[in-house]
Amino acid sequence: MIELSMFRSLLRYTTCQLRRRVLLGWIIACRDECAQVLLDKLENAFGPLARCRARNFRRGMSSNMLSRMMCDALHDTDAGEGVIFMTDKSGEAPYRTASLMSHKHSHCEVISGISYELLAQMLPLRESLSSEAFRNAIVALDADNVSSLWHQQQKNPPFVLL
Repeated sequence: MIELSMFRSLLRYTTCQLRRRVLLGWIIACRDECAQVLLDKLENAFGPLARCRARNFRRGMSSNMLSRMMCDALHDTDAGEGVIFMTDKSGEAPYRTASLMSHKHSHCEVISGISYELLAQMLPLRESLSSEAFRNAIVALDADNVSSLWHQQQKNPPFVLL
């Protein structure tokens, strides 16, 4: 009887794990008002987006303020399955800030070169892919315009002293 009881408990646990839905957090971070515009367009088309935040880097704003805003967004959107930072351009302040933050948190990816059309296409996949698979899928979808921090690091590996 004890073995049957343990089996039933394991079966219930496994069934709950299979039903558990993955939902990657999204942080859209761009210069000026672009991030909020993208999020508003997505929500107008698809309804409210859970665990999705927009952070605008406005003229005159310090990188420290942007970092604080993105840190708050990271904590708002991260439920343990991963967070994707979506930025407009590589090398700009939102991309640099996201890159620094991603090294401190597991399952964080940084994407650059986003557009509304691309985000609309990728929206359903945030419920089924891991952060790493999502990163690869979004870059493969528009490799001419989109990149990721991981892909950039593969092209330019860090300098190592021998």
